[in-house]
Amino acid sequence: MENADIGLIGLGTMGSNLSLNIAEKGHRIAVFNRTRSRTDDFMANAGELRDRIVPCYSIADLAAAIRPPRPVIVMVQAGKPVDEQIELLKPVLSEGDIIIDAGNANFHDTVRRFSELAGTGLTFIGMGVSGGEEGARHGPSIMVGGTRESHARVEDVLTAISAKYEGEPCCAWLGEGGAGHFVKTIHNGIEYADMQMIAEIYGVLRDGFGMEPKAIGDVFATWNKGRLNSYLIEITAKVLAADDPKTGKPVVEIILDRAGQKGTGRWSVIEAQTLGIPATAIEAAVAARVISGMKDERLAAEKVYGGPGRITSYGALIPDLELALFAGKIAAYAQGFAVMAGASKEFGWGLPLATIAKIWRAGCIIRSQFLGTLAAAFEESASAPNLLMAPAFIEMMKEAHPALRRVVARAMEAGLPMPALSSALAYFDGYRQGRGTSNLIQAQRDFFGAHGFERIDAEGAHHGPWGN
Repeated sequence: MENADIGLIGLGTMGSNLSLNIAEKGHRIAVFNRTRSRTDDFMANAGELRDRIVPCYSIADLAAAIRPPRPVIVMVQAGKPVDEQIELLKPVLSEGDIIIDAGNANFHDTVRRFSELAGTGLTFIGMGVSGGEEGARHGPSIMVGGTRESHARVEDVLTAISAKYEGEPCCAWLGEGGAGHFVKTIHNGIEYADMQMIAEIYGVLRDGFGMEPKAIGDVFATWNKGRLNSYLIEITAKVLAADDPKTGKPVVEIILDRAGQKGTGRWSVIEAQTLGIPATAIEAAVAARVISGMKDERLAAEKVYGGPGRITSYGALIPDLELALFAGKIAAYAQGFAVMAGASKEFGWGLPLATIAKIWRAGCIIRSQFLGTLAAAFEESASAPNLLMAPAFIEMMKEAHPALRRVVARAMEAGLPMPALSSALAYFDGYRQGRGTSNLIQAQRDFFGAHGFERIDAEGAHHGPWGN
């Protein structure tokens, strides 16, 4: 029997769809799942792709089915299960073989796994995969971290299965070690901010303006034809238009307002804080999900304080909502890419920011036409310290930020929560304020802790006359 080009462990939703994608693109793949029946079910449903799939019922059989050097994708739950699979693979793999973690791993775990495999003859790839079930099956965005040599072994397969944007594969080698998983983490952090801002605008339309779901969906559908064109805006319109078969009500109206999270948004906030780079819109989005989980407390608080009010005379505000969402999006992406730039310097990755924007244009959850503009901005303004200082975005933000200011102000007056959009506005205002207020903070720190401060008219550390 002809050897497989690649192997995969873990036939859950993502693993199954990725395997079918690989087979469909003409590559032979060996698959293994701990539960034998799942492998059997997968093969039974593989249809005409069965001939390019080798079902294996042990780790040893999997290794024997792949041509050396053997790349094996591990598609299991992040954390300890990945480590367990690595330990099971070690005895059956040979020098030069590659273990590929394609789950949502914490990049620190990825760095550790590289270190632990050093000297074993095996190598490792930490690979971010975005696009959900549909992306895995038909073309995800793929972010690869590892050695150039290991990437070269699997490049043909990964390029073939990735999403394509105007013929360009949405797959790239991004750097050594944990680069791929770090970029995927920040992708998810930006996704959190993007989704939260959309929800905040939905809240204005629903609670502030009193609009019904289908009418709100029409607004988003219109916006999807313009500057906000994106997968998230597209599906928002579709979600708001859908009815629940059981009750006949709009589906969104019967969904409990408690959002889940799997940790990647929180990781992105932690890394931003560790690097000392503000990512306030992402932080606010993560916090909003936490608050959403406090359902009983929120209901009790509403009884005590009352809920949000309506926005009257809102006709002039409707055109502002689109621009406000666009301005918030620019700020959130500026923060996310600033975090990646900081990590690139910290870890010596040399992350290609323009390339990252390009491979996010299709396949991934945050795909949008906006990313093409963003990629061009990084190519044309590589020296810009922040996306907000790239010429193209300067003009866009000048046009959009007044609308964001008006929307946030009216929402705050009505008591409508806007944690991510207001944080984005505060970030922008803080970033553009040449003379801030931290001089007072430095004076306070020196007063109570003798921490010292810099003077505007002399170098070195100084102290104030607080003891006089």
